[in-house]
Amino acid sequence: MRTIYNFITKMLMVLGIYTAVSIIIILFFRFIDISHSSFMNSASEFPEGLIINDIDYKFVSINKMSSALPLAVIASEDQAFFEHFGFDFNQIEKALKENKRRKRIRGASTISMQVAKNLFLSPSKNLFRKGLESYYTLLLELLWGKKRILEVYLNVAEMGKNTYGVGAASNKYFKREPARINFSQAALMASVLPKPSVRNLSRPSGYMIRRKAQIVQQMNQLGGNKFIKENLY
Repeated sequence: MRTIYNFITKMLMVLGIYTAVSIIIILFFRFIDISHSSFMNSASEFPEGLIINDIDYKFVSINKMSSALPLAVIASEDQAFFEHFGFDFNQIEKALKENKRRKRIRGASTISMQVAKNLFLSPSKNLFRKGLESYYTLLLELLWGKKRILEVYLNVAEMGKNTYGVGAASNKYFKREPARINFSQAALMASVLPKPSVRNLSRPSGYMIRRKAQIVQQMNQLGGNKFIKENLY
């Protein structure tokens, strides 16, 4: 009995330390620009996971972005972003039902969940990682708030091969700063999600062109710039 008690005590201590460290790290990154993410490390050619020079990344404050950029990713990826607390249970239920009758699995990750995954976890897919993803998602919602979550998502989301965030993508593919990106360009950037490895902003496919038109329509239906200003600023 004492052995079991000691084991449980040690496990609780480990969990307590892990939780405390997680909270400190997340609070730190609430105020400090993100220098890199776990997914960027995973893209490294070095086995130690060191960042290599060919990673194209530039952190940009959301206040220095065109409002078209947050609007586009919300329209594309998570239209209930401002309404849920990290998990869109309506979309999760729909995905579970659809996945029973289709070969291509549909995900239901919110923007908050994608930030948790990209920033802290590996690309691997298993139940343990999904559990950690849920844990970090809750902490982000509690400690960051919607504006910071969206800002980090726009900076760490992969937009092409070794290209992360709208700062790098705006300069690389449109030769302009994020503040000067228009609706059409923002929608085209969002069209590469969630499969930036197989979609190329330099050579948009027919699917990307059609998807861009759909995203622009959804951006307008949400309320355009007014929607972003009312919910974000």
